[in-house]
Amino acid sequence: MSNTETTAVDKGEKRASFTGRIGYVMAAAGSAIGLGNIWRFPYLAAKYGGAVFLIVYLISVYTFGYVLITSETVIGRKTKKSPVGAFRHFGNTKAHSFGGWINAIIPMLIAPYYSVIGGWVLYYMFSYMQGQVKELGGDNAFTNFISSGTSVEFWFLVFAVCTIAVIFFGVQNGVERVSKVLLPVLVVLSVVVCIYSCTRPGAIDGIKYFFIPQMQNVSWMTFVTAIGQMFYSLSCAMGILITYGSYMKRDVSIEKSTTQVEFFDTLIAVLAGLMIIPAVFAFYGNDASQTLKAGPSLMFITMPKVFGSMGFGMAIGIVFFLLVFLAALTSSISLMESAVSTFQDELGMSRPIATLTYGGIYIVLGTLSSLGFNVLGNVKLLGMDFLDFFDFITNSVMMPIAAIAICLLVLRSVTLKGVEDEVTYDGAPFRRKKVYNFVVKYVCIAFLVIILVSSVLNAFGVIHM
Repeated sequence: MSNTETTAVDKGEKRASFTGRIGYVMAAAGSAIGLGNIWRFPYLAAKYGGAVFLIVYLISVYTFGYVLITSETVIGRKTKKSPVGAFRHFGNTKAHSFGGWINAIIPMLIAPYYSVIGGWVLYYMFSYMQGQVKELGGDNAFTNFISSGTSVEFWFLVFAVCTIAVIFFGVQNGVERVSKVLLPVLVVLSVVVCIYSCTRPGAIDGIKYFFIPQMQNVSWMTFVTAIGQMFYSLSCAMGILITYGSYMKRDVSIEKSTTQVEFFDTLIAVLAGLMIIPAVFAFYGNDASQTLKAGPSLMFITMPKVFGSMGFGMAIGIVFFLLVFLAALTSSISLMESAVSTFQDELGMSRPIATLTYGGIYIVLGTLSSLGFNVLGNVKLLGMDFLDFFDFITNSVMMPIAAIAICLLVLRSVTLKGVEDEVTYDGAPFRRKKVYNFVVKYVCIAFLVIILVSSVLNAFGVIHM
């Protein structure tokens, strides 16, 4: 074994770890299952062809997504480092440094604005608990809420404290323990809301739209957007899976764990579609397809109107936003864990100091996003408010570049043989080796470049996704 192939574990370095495969799967799946699944997936599926979007998404999850999850997990477990140290393990060059740092910085930038949206979810959940069903379904309810800097900032801070508290307790006692509890609860709540939604009068049209392909609605952007959503949904190229891989014990099967993460992600994405699309069809009837294309406002404007028209609207509103809160929390935990791990590894900080140090940065950046719709509403970056700017720069620009860096690291430094050796350690299977090798060599980088270019051109209005 060469020096670059020697793992940190072989050198006897101490590092926190998950207790086993279930701990890793719950944490990684919790990371993957977030607002990307429950908020973003349904409106994109509705906008870009329904069932066709779903088919393309599923194919990309089990090919392209499989490659990225496996690659990041291998890199993390092989090196026992967070992104910067993991890349540097394979070479002390500027290219390796760039690849490591871009993967490390992404979650540091996403966690703050993501938590602002988590705060919105908390506000809606508590408002439903107070019986404000009609008020939340009003035409200007959401606009009035985000226009109040004090209110938005308060709920952001509540959500932030929840996230920081979990991270403070560490990998096993914080991240793993919370994920093991929240993920099963999240699945159960998803099923409950899904059954309720799908049994509403008129919901069958939404079920058909989601599962029966309508080829007349298909466009090139259906494929680009579905692949981009997979990329966003699985938490790839955010440094998270490298960090979580570094906590994985070597007797845990990477392929089996990856398959289970794919399953949970797919399950929640499909359930999210069945929670939202049939409910909107039941409420809006023939106008549903246009309403569903409203985009991000679907969760905070359209769904409260739908709940207000239903029997048990208060109860279903509480359950729905509790579900979304849990999904948002598991993802925000993973984002912050990756950032804190980098502070520990690169700055030599203890976990409490790293958590508090990044926590301060996190609060400042989150405050910019929370006030960007009110107090700082006149401040624009590239014509965008702070939240939209951070979302654009991370998801549309940095993440595709980070994923390209991961693929290049695998092909040039880790090597396909190195990946195979890590996956098959201690006799573990690598059943999709041919799929992995083909996709990473001939597909990944090309599609990532397409996603990057398409996303940037869309942001600047050259094309419309």
